[in-house]
Amino acid sequence: MQTVVIVIHLMIVAVMIGAVLLQKSEGGGLGMGGGAGFMSSRGTANLLSRTTAILAAGFFLTSLFLSWYAGYNRAPSSIIGQPASQTQPAGGNPITAPTSGGILDTLKKADEQQQQAPAAPSGPQVPRSQ
Repeated sequence: MQTVVIVIHLMIVAVMIGAVLLQKSEGGGLGMGGGAGFMSSRGTANLLSRTTAILAAGFFLTSLFLSWYAGYNRAPSSIIGQPASQTQPAGGNPITAPTSGGILDTLKKADEQQQQAPAAPSGPQVPRSQ
């Protein structure tokens, strides 16, 4: 569904760019051409301005639909206050959920726990002679 609306949205954008570029501006623009066309200059101006208005309305509606559809199944989430089983630092010691104080107190306690734990070697060690 979203892919179909995106394709329609992009087609509207491409046609609207062309319609805007074909309109006659004060300086001439791309709309200046010979007077021998299938319509008079007044009829062409009315047709192009109506076409641009319709395309702009279509662009607006597809934009609103795409923004609504993007947020339709989105569930609110928070990174603060998740259970301790989901949040674990690289050291393997789980950070407990704050019971009192704020997030800074919890981070300080976790840092103290990591400093007290014996540090495991991070990689291969050079053999030491005795």
